[in-house]
Amino acid sequence: MRKSTFEKLHRINYLGAEMDALYHQACHRLGISDSAMRALYTVYDNGGTCLLSDIYKQSGISKQTVNSAMRKLENDGVLYLEQEDGRGKRVRLTEKGKRYVEKTAARRDAAECEGFSDWPEQEIDTYIYFMEKFNDMFRRQIAHMEWMD
Repeated sequence: MRKSTFEKLHRINYLGAEMDALYHQACHRLGISDSAMRALYTVYDNGGTCLLSDIYKQSGISKQTVNSAMRKLENDGVLYLEQEDGRGKRVRLTEKGKRYVEKTAARRDAAECEGFSDWPEQEIDTYIYFMEKFNDMFRRQIAHMEWMD
């Protein structure tokens, strides 16, 4: 790998870590755990209700972590789970949950939107295009990885 590409990769990794830290800081300031925020954000992004499996897929967090966050949020009266067709479960916000989401996930969403407010739509589309392109390539590379002794 060329040295300049190597240095750019390090810069990309640093920026990704910085973004993770910013999301963590937002959660801390809003008084919510990172995993609860990601789960609630997914429910919020889906209109206040979604399948539990949607949270696994869209949030990027493990089933175990999602289930733990769901139990806490359910115990706090923020949401409830109901049986869906087959083995699936649907997540629904309670009235308390809707108010809680407005104080947490909706504020994060607003901050994200504000972050893009000065970007022309073409730049946003380009950003998305390159993120998707990198993720697809990286996913293919990871699929071929094996532990080496």
